[in-house]
Amino acid sequence: MGKSTLFNRLTGTRRSIVTNESGITRDRIYGKAEWRGKSLEIVDTGGIVPDDKALIPTEILRQAHVAIKKAALLVLVVDSQAGVTPLDQELARLLRTTGKPFVVAVNKVDAVSQEVNAAVFHSLGVPVFPIAAEHGTGVDDLLDAALAEVGAVESEEEQEKEGAVEVAIIGRPNVGKSTLLNRMAGEERSIVSPIPGTTMDNVDMEVTREGRTYRFVDTAGIRRKAKTTLVAEKLSVVMARRGLERCDVALLVVDGEQGVTQGDAQIASYAEESGRSVIIVINKWDLAVVAARDAASRDADSAQGKSRRPAGERHRPEDFDSGKLAFDYEKMIRGKLKFLSYAPIVFLSAKTGERAGKLFPLIDQVAEARRRHIPTPELNRWLKEDVDLQRGTTPKARPVRIYYITQAKTAPPTFLLFSNQKEPMHFSYERFLENQLRAKYAFLGAPVRFVQRLRKREPRPRKNKDEE
Repeated sequence: MGKSTLFNRLTGTRRSIVTNESGITRDRIYGKAEWRGKSLEIVDTGGIVPDDKALIPTEILRQAHVAIKKAALLVLVVDSQAGVTPLDQELARLLRTTGKPFVVAVNKVDAVSQEVNAAVFHSLGVPVFPIAAEHGTGVDDLLDAALAEVGAVESEEEQEKEGAVEVAIIGRPNVGKSTLLNRMAGEERSIVSPIPGTTMDNVDMEVTREGRTYRFVDTAGIRRKAKTTLVAEKLSVVMARRGLERCDVALLVVDGEQGVTQGDAQIASYAEESGRSVIIVINKWDLAVVAARDAASRDADSAQGKSRRPAGERHRPEDFDSGKLAFDYEKMIRGKLKFLSYAPIVFLSAKTGERAGKLFPLIDQVAEARRRHIPTPELNRWLKEDVDLQRGTTPKARPVRIYYITQAKTAPPTFLLFSNQKEPMHFSYERFLENQLRAKYAFLGAPVRFVQRLRKREPRPRKNKDEE
């Protein structure tokens, strides 16, 4: 019908994915509209089919009911070219039972001559507004009606909360990102289903905990381009990358049952390249422990397992050491994601909430480390007294001398080096410097960048033939 197109038009953004494919919007998408010096909160919902008993349509209807319950004005978007359909009449009856004021936005009225197509919708008994969401025609009248109905606030009062930590939840499809958002938010904010690719749009949610504000972004599952078929799927991956680039901290969610895959490593590289701080979240840890315990029991009951035990000793499943499993699992992750050696790892279950309480303090630590600034005198003292530059020099290479170091910026921490080198330092030497820096200053979860000021090559004076 064009609900997402209208949402994007009202908010002046491209938050909602718009394609010719139907049923793309599933979760509630929130945005702000500015009109005549006032600010309105707009909510885009998925297409409602009341009698559809399938899992995702049922969840879309439940999410729409939540939005309806909190709304001051409801806008029923219909298609002028289709006329009044039985579904339009059913939805009008549904909205009338809520007791909330509602209007009808007749979309796809692209010319004045087509406004007559909107006349039939007066039969629904509510105000009708012919609009063209794609071009913006008629949207001003709709906004005027909205201001007359609802209590809007002055725009200057609608300032973003200072110090809010932007957190993106990223990962492959169906690893539990939406479940984790719902757990952190304390409500069913995102639709959760066993069907991979349920989330299409980026879903934002503000959470206030102990006086601190966090803005979580649940992104669509990122997969290889060859694996995406619908245009909306391709767009959702682009939107997920965009959501990642505007965050401070990225929660990389990995399926604990499957372990780290090539897809996880690729997504992790996106986060590292974009300079985001990273926390690796091993989700479904409860299921991973059960699977490992069952595997250990099967191994113990085999002939080979029995031969390893002393005579008369029986295997006891309760003796299974989940701590050792976590240690071995972390070692495996570090081996596969060597470029994220600085990222902390959390084992949790988003569904049951087990260990989920550890995430908020860890996000605070990582966000603080990301914005940490070290004074220049302190940095140069560390360089002079604690770092043996020759220890990191590669054989046969020119000895490295760093004359001066200063922190150029934060988020991520970036350091400017003045050295005697005429060529960029080898990556192994940069890694050596980074390890030394992290040993002194704990930049937990934050990538560290080095920018080198190279020594200019002095041109050799050319000999004159007369001098020869």
